[in-house]
Amino acid sequence: MTIPFTDIDRLYIDGEWHAAAEREAVLNPSTEEVIGEAPVGDAAAAEAAIASSFDAFENGPWPRMAQAERTAVMQKFHDALHARRGELVDLILKEVGCAQAVTRNVQVDAPLEHLQSAIDYSRREEPTQLPVSTNVNMINPEGPRILGGGTVVREPVGVVSGITGYNFPFLLNLAKVTPALLAGNSLILKPSPFTPYSALMLGKIADEIGLPRGVLNIITGGPDVGTRLTTDPRVDMVTFTGSEAVGAAIMGQAAPTLKRVHLELGGKSAMIVREDADVEAAAAMAVMVLTVNAGQGCAITTRFLVHNSVRARFVATAKAVAAHWKVGDPSDPSVLMGPLIRESQRSKVEKLIQSGRDEGSTLVCGGTRPAGLDKGFFVDITLFDDVDNMSTLAQEEVFGPVGCVIGYDTDEEAVRIANQSRYGLNGAIMTADAAKAYEMALQIRTGNVAINGGIGKMPYAPFGGYKRSGIGREYGPDWLREFQQEKTITYPVGR
Repeated sequence: MTIPFTDIDRLYIDGEWHAAAEREAVLNPSTEEVIGEAPVGDAAAAEAAIASSFDAFENGPWPRMAQAERTAVMQKFHDALHARRGELVDLILKEVGCAQAVTRNVQVDAPLEHLQSAIDYSRREEPTQLPVSTNVNMINPEGPRILGGGTVVREPVGVVSGITGYNFPFLLNLAKVTPALLAGNSLILKPSPFTPYSALMLGKIADEIGLPRGVLNIITGGPDVGTRLTTDPRVDMVTFTGSEAVGAAIMGQAAPTLKRVHLELGGKSAMIVREDADVEAAAAMAVMVLTVNAGQGCAITTRFLVHNSVRARFVATAKAVAAHWKVGDPSDPSVLMGPLIRESQRSKVEKLIQSGRDEGSTLVCGGTRPAGLDKGFFVDITLFDDVDNMSTLAQEEVFGPVGCVIGYDTDEEAVRIANQSRYGLNGAIMTADAAKAYEMALQIRTGNVAINGGIGKMPYAPFGGYKRSGIGREYGPDWLREFQQEKTITYPVGR
């Protein structure tokens, strides 16, 4: 069967498809088979994309359209993507290797819902009228007072470069395209080299809906291309999703030209299981969340802070659930967890698993590669107990299906342990006392907390981190603000 969009072998620059200097094999991480030869951009491609985006912003119609006009175009963008939902699922199954249920619900449907929510919010975009007030006439202080008012208008930032990771590529790419374009900016999108097709296919959609030339450029490439996108003075803003280390480097690269920086980075999120929780349900949820996309998710809860009175039962249940969790090629609909993206990522995960052993944690299950899966970058669901929260395993983002169980005795201790992390992206509390959980959630220094599972997908809620988990928010009612400037215009009233 032909995999959708893997025939794209050119870069999308200035509304046209341009040949790249090189091509690179893209692998199916489940089978290690080549699914396509993707274009690889270079410095010349980056220069062409920046020049195109700059010209589109300075001289093109997009930033000068009324909000309602841009919103109408982006609604066509959404509808065209929704019509290809099945093709997107087929692509991500092979490009990412994510289990089918997660692919449909999280990799494809959730991004489309976020896009629609942003479109809905954008329809309410209007200038803000400031209160009318009386003021002293600075030219004639003794004369009649001036009656004055003002308006706050919001304008696009300018040229935006969006750099994304491999784990949820369609979601991450839309998280750059959606607010940047709705706000009137032009965007240069650079995806991970592991998952280029989830980005390049957006060029086909741009062509189909008649997006103005240069508003969206899509290029690939290595660090040299990324550095150009974060340093060029014609780029006004960088939005990045990926690792903490790269995010810090991007801030440094953007600093000399004082670019706006929007970062969605890593996490080491905690799930607190109180003594009154449904322990079996909490343990099953822990395994389910831990294995989403083989643990390759920044918001996944991987530290399980479990009250010592129920910890043994939690560990035993989680071990039993993990034993029945089917790992394999997600082309099989019964598979619940697929592989890691590449051998390099599996090697990193295995080193961190070894650090858990070396630092004295108790291996409950996993720790090896699944039997019978000789091809593909698979690793077992792995759980450690008796983990020291200050250990390497508890402090470093693994980006794999590796969880740590940490015991505690009081709610105060649980909150303290949850906050003992340089990250602050997500969190969860499982308990029979929802009011107490809410009070605890207010004390946890993290951008999101789900009580008893939360409500699942939240297309209308903001998402982002505290501390080294990032800067800014995605989604929610103020998403476009991250990609806009505010301008105050004041004027006398009545003359």
